[in-house]
Amino acid sequence: MSPVLPSPLPPLKSLNALLMLLPFALWGTAMAAMKPLLEHGSPLQVACLRLLPAGALLLLAALWLRRPLAVDRRDWPWLLAFSLVDASLFQGLLARGLGQTGAGLGSVLIDSQPLLVALLARSLFGEAINPVGWLGLVLGLVGILCLGLPEAVLRHWWLEGPRAIGARPWSHGELWMLGAAAAMAVGTVLCRYASRHSDPVAVTGWHMLLGGLPLLLLAEWPVRAGAGWLPDWTGGEWALMAYATLLGSAVAYGLFFWFASSGDLTGFTALTFLTPVFALLCGVLWLDEQLRPLQWLGAGLALGSVLLINRRAQLWQPAPVQPHGQEQP
Repeated sequence: MSPVLPSPLPPLKSLNALLMLLPFALWGTAMAAMKPLLEHGSPLQVACLRLLPAGALLLLAALWLRRPLAVDRRDWPWLLAFSLVDASLFQGLLARGLGQTGAGLGSVLIDSQPLLVALLARSLFGEAINPVGWLGLVLGLVGILCLGLPEAVLRHWWLEGPRAIGARPWSHGELWMLGAAAAMAVGTVLCRYASRHSDPVAVTGWHMLLGGLPLLLLAEWPVRAGAGWLPDWTGGEWALMAYATLLGSAVAYGLFFWFASSGDLTGFTALTFLTPVFALLCGVLWLDEQLRPLQWLGAGLALGSVLLINRRAQLWQPAPVQPHGQEQP
């Protein structure tokens, strides 16, 4: 009798789970890397330098992996909409808002998009959310509020109102970030339509290239006025840009839209609640920062929300309805 070999599925499942978490870990640090670049570069320049090289790298990776680069003609209308909404609109609004809002509040606003994705997935794809899923979404939103907002705001907002966060509690930056969150939520749904008959990796690469072209045209205006197109960055700042392009865009978006093109869209995008958790952990490990008790609470709520949303089907099982006149044993 031949020995029973161990199943390879558990290691593969663990690797799959790590790959699903990787985009959110990379995004947690990419926003921090982009913010100082806006001091000597315009939002359009940063968005272009993030999108166009990343799209080219993804297509090269697809070619190296021998994946089909051609997009099926049935997917082209969806690809164009996906490029305009998720690449042009989202990256432009994100870069614009990042320069006008604090990192904490900006992260809270941009990471609220799982709520919008859940509503869209329920309407378009019939994904069940149920009460446990809604509880998880609310807990996730409360968690990122605890992680991103100053402690004084959470303690005194109900007493002092907008004065708790200073003279300019709500600037145009927050509106840009809310628009970016809405654009990414819609783009996440459009990705599933754009990759129905085409490879998700190739679709993601093409959407970054096509979406970067309008931003490139808009970025030409400062050049026509006599300014240089390339920002006057130091070597360290170019390294930050390379990180945001290679890891924070090509790798992160390639994996994100690969997983978003199939499976449970609500459960996967709920991992976005972990993005500020990864950003804070990086600060603890590399910058010797200390987490406040409120931030520990927010991290716990974010982790709990992800577990509730991804296990909502198992945790919510209403008792079966008994036929009339039959007693339940």
